[in-house]
Amino acid sequence: MKIIRINEMDNVAVALENLEAGIEISAEGFSLITKEEVPAGHKVALKDIASGEKIIKYGNAIGVAVSEIKAGSHVHTHNMKTGLGDLLNYSYHPVEIPAAEKKNAGFMGYERKNGKAGIRNDIWIIPTVGCVNDVAKAIERESASFAEGSVENVIAFRHPYGCSQMGDDQEHTRQILANLINHPNAGGVLVLGLGCENSNIDVLKGYLGDYDETRVEFLVAQEYEDEIGEGVERIKKLIERCRDEKRVSMDASRLVVGLKCGGSDGFSGITANPLVGKFSDLLVAAGGSTILTEVPEMFGAEEILMNRCVNEEVFSKTVNLINDFKQYFKSHNQTIYENPSPGNKAGGISTLEDKSNGCTQKSGSSAVVDVLKYGETVSVPGLNLLSAPGNDLVAATGLAAAGAQIILFTTGRGTPFASPVPTMKISSNSNIAGRKSNWIDFNAGELLEEGGPDLNTLADRLFEKVLRVANGEQVKSEAAGFYDMAIFKQGVTL
Repeated sequence: MKIIRINEMDNVAVALENLEAGIEISAEGFSLITKEEVPAGHKVALKDIASGEKIIKYGNAIGVAVSEIKAGSHVHTHNMKTGLGDLLNYSYHPVEIPAAEKKNAGFMGYERKNGKAGIRNDIWIIPTVGCVNDVAKAIERESASFAEGSVENVIAFRHPYGCSQMGDDQEHTRQILANLINHPNAGGVLVLGLGCENSNIDVLKGYLGDYDETRVEFLVAQEYEDEIGEGVERIKKLIERCRDEKRVSMDASRLVVGLKCGGSDGFSGITANPLVGKFSDLLVAAGGSTILTEVPEMFGAEEILMNRCVNEEVFSKTVNLINDFKQYFKSHNQTIYENPSPGNKAGGISTLEDKSNGCTQKSGSSAVVDVLKYGETVSVPGLNLLSAPGNDLVAATGLAAAGAQIILFTTGRGTPFASPVPTMKISSNSNIAGRKSNWIDFNAGELLEEGGPDLNTLADRLFEKVLRVANGEQVKSEAAGFYDMAIFKQGVTL
């Protein structure tokens, strides 16, 4: 099979391999001769498409032809454009949600005093301000050898914020840091402040709520002659307190998994994203929670999500999620649809609708139960939507701060980045899985291989893989020692 037609309504198909010009292809009731070369992952016209006619993929419009396109032609940015507008009015048309298979599954995790479940028992160092980033890393280096028992790592998370911020930026920084301090994957946390910053320790304590004082230490660097030595001593205390923590049996309903994609290609919406969507349905059916974010990559497919909202209140929150993010673009005089990226386009994605219809496949078919503002945490089990941008590091950090213990990250191009929580890379094609085995944890490209597993079989394997990671199996970025974080910045820096 050289091409795949995703939906019977589609007037384009996706090339599964590089197609030369002048070859005859017969597949799925279509017979055509390629007019030109079509790279793997890119679209080929199944019929003549008139100028101004909609390009249909996934059964939905992903753009409009800007010139006549003959059957067998390469369909991409040179002959199609986005068909999206700006702010839109929406109507709620709820759809029936199919019942998903109920799995009785569990994992071994760490029980926290606030009732949350951790899948790691690491020691985290959270700077309140970027001025002490290098101090945090120095404490990490000098403390690493003291890790023992169930404490495997001491990790410092650097960021450039915490001072010279105003309004929402300052509030976001404080809330994200507070959420990470309370995150169940951390057995203990050293909160490292400078002393003169806007978001100093005394201010930040007001955002922590009812936190476990036995697992958090605070250190103001300006108050100590040797802040690094003092930091190491605090880390030793934290390790001593939590090194004897034991994993206990937990139901899969205790899991919260973030869903993210980046460096997508033309196969992402056919393999990796639908696979993660099937996983999401399985976890939700088991009583767990998943979080879909990167709002700009919902534009053009948002009504699919809106019509799966459990009620009109959640529908209204989803409408606000979409239009507020569009307004954010407009308030900065930026084009709403300045997407996909150069890498996406090279991989065969032509418009934002093209990317969005593939991106939202990660949500599966479950009902949308809640919509979270940036900095809010999951409170309703099931599929949640989170307000955050498409940027990989910012969105992944937002997912972790929202309560995700694991993030599933699909990619067709590959990336080494990580986040504060285990970030599992799922490839959309077998080529990148083979070439970058040091990055990729799971290969969804098997779905396109002759004799390969079907979607349900591979989703079961992914579900088991996630449970193993929850049990302590490291993902590739963890094994490499990679941990990243980034906070959403929107406004003025003083």
